[in-house]
Amino acid sequence: MNPTWRRREWLLGVGLAGTLPAALAAEGALPVPSSMAGALAAALARREPLVVMASLAGCPFCRIVREHYLLPAWREGMAVVQIDFRDPRPVRDWEGRVTTQGALVKELGVTVAPTVLFFGRAGREVAERLSGSYISDFYGAYLDQRMAQARAAVRA
Repeated sequence: MNPTWRRREWLLGVGLAGTLPAALAAEGALPVPSSMAGALAAALARREPLVVMASLAGCPFCRIVREHYLLPAWREGMAVVQIDFRDPRPVRDWEGRVTTQGALVKELGVTVAPTVLFFGRAGREVAERLSGSYISDFYGAYLDQRMAQARAAVRA
């Protein structure tokens, strides 16, 4: 990749990263929640659904979904977080109980990486999950459709 473009991309990430460390946005990572209820409350305060990507470290399909669809959307202001199938880091669930990301993935019944989920009030799913990577030509359309459905549910 052209070093000048990489630097511009990094600077863009720094400028749009908001409350996250600049390095996080520059590396192409999505935010990892410490509390699902907190992340949902922040999204709902903006009248947006919370988009959760269940990912698997090293998964090439996860990388494509993250880097080509969700990271740009997050940089534009979409409320997106990521949890990992095997990550032992603690996260508070919807009721405030401490669990791990991996346990939360199982609790949500996610079995395919990547899976993108859309949450509204009371931690309920408000749009059909996007499981797997689909055909890349259509993934953006599927994501847009689910987001429109999720936003309509949250704003109703």
